[in-house]
Amino acid sequence: MSPHPASNGIPMPIVTLNRSVLLTGITLGYIFQQPLVTTVLFLVVLPAVLWGQKASLIYLAGSRLFAKLNRNAETESPLLMRFNNSIAVIMLGAAQLAFLLDATLAGWIISGMVALAALVALCGFCFGCYLYFQFNMQRYKMFGKKAASAEA
Repeated sequence: MSPHPASNGIPMPIVTLNRSVLLTGITLGYIFQQPLVTTVLFLVVLPAVLWGQKASLIYLAGSRLFAKLNRNAETESPLLMRFNNSIAVIMLGAAQLAFLLDATLAGWIISGMVALAALVALCGFCFGCYLYFQFNMQRYKMFGKKAASAEA
């Protein structure tokens, strides 16, 4: 997380919105026993992973809803946000497979892991950020290179 606003970073109100949408959606899906909610979340986050923040419905909504807050907000790296969303997409995709295979409990457990990670991140510890750091440390140790940049 960057302490000062940057034009290329993702403002923290949008990051918080992303985490809140995941947590709220999965929680409501579980309460009402509607796996389709997790399917919708998967489909909402997938474009952000494939094509970056400009294809993210959450980013677009957050940019408009929090326009004033975003101007002076701390930011997060687009690469880090994309990495975190990639984990969510992989997990929600696995949950979709579980639901399709009638392994409902497994689907909810996998979805619950995404919700738990979002909750913990909202409380101040980003597990995906920790994994990103570890991934890059191991990559550097093995190959002596920085992680490849990608448009987020």
